[in-house]
Amino acid sequence: MINNEMFTNRLQVIFDHYGLSASAFAEKLGVGRSSISHIVSGRNKPSLDFVLHILDNFDEVTFDWLILGKGNFPKNINTSQAPTLFQNKSEEKPKASEKDSNFIESNTIAKAFTGSETESNPKSASSIDRIIIFYTDNSFKEYKN
Repeated sequence: MINNEMFTNRLQVIFDHYGLSASAFAEKLGVGRSSISHIVSGRNKPSLDFVLHILDNFDEVTFDWLILGKGNFPKNINTSQAPTLFQNKSEEKPKASEKDSNFIESNTIAKAFTGSETESNPKSASSIDRIIIFYTDNSFKEYKN
């Protein structure tokens, strides 16, 4: 659940950082000025679409900071140097067939989201059937068991 007051405070930080008024911010996002006014006043809560517009238009804003207040704003430019969820430099992946590789990758993704691995049998009732990852350039990658 979004804390509306804290979200509004973070919006104000964005306004100040970029030197924008609420109406200039609305224009940059392509939303009505009243939408910004209603969110800032606490009358309305921000929609997912609104949040995604902010993330698409302001590269230095991160989802975690905007929604949860975690992390830094502006985001650290050197974060690209850090290993990602699927990279571990000290550990090499074993060679596997493409089908095995897709199951291993989807199992890794499942573990990241659920905190536990799926069962070794990809056909079991509790295993994940499909995971789709959407990227900001409107492309996507699908993992199937």
